[in-house]
Amino acid sequence: MQAFLVSLSAVALAEIGDKTQLLSLTLAAKYRRPWPICIGILAATLANHAMAGGVGALLAQWIAPRAMQWAVVVSFIAMAAWALIPDQADAEDANKGAGHGLIVATIIAFFLAEMGDKTQLATVALAAQYRPLWQVVVGTTLGMMLANVPVVWLGARFAAHIPLRTARITAALLFLALGLWNLHALLA
Repeated sequence: MQAFLVSLSAVALAEIGDKTQLLSLTLAAKYRRPWPICIGILAATLANHAMAGGVGALLAQWIAPRAMQWAVVVSFIAMAAWALIPDQADAEDANKGAGHGLIVATIIAFFLAEMGDKTQLATVALAAQYRPLWQVVVGTTLGMMLANVPVVWLGARFAAHIPLRTARITAALLFLALGLWNLHALLA
């Protein structure tokens, strides 16, 4: 259960103000059809985070445990720094695949926007650190949904009231705490 809760909270906080959240807002404003957008976000995130979690689990098997522990510490601390950097919406991502239906367009745009994103890399690091893998993937996927579904449903009105700077700082502190906690465990 710890893997699920840590994954859920880390990604939900890290996602606030992220480019994929801004992509959610763009899609909602453009199409005004929340159900297909939410279904597309869920499908893309589940696929992307399952892949990222698999990579993290494989890395945990291939790399010596001590080296993996150091990699996790460095990853979490790097995520803390990265979380402080605001993302910009990529309007092109919202339009990719638009002729193939809104769900498919959302899946394609979200999957591509998540590639190399901090929440995808956080999923890799979380899967390398926590077991079972399914709890990490479900936790990170639900974290993405918690951050994106309200934006889709409430649109620009909701987004205008989120203190993004505070959310980024909170996410950075969470990642820093995870990094320091793992560093403490490594050195103990």
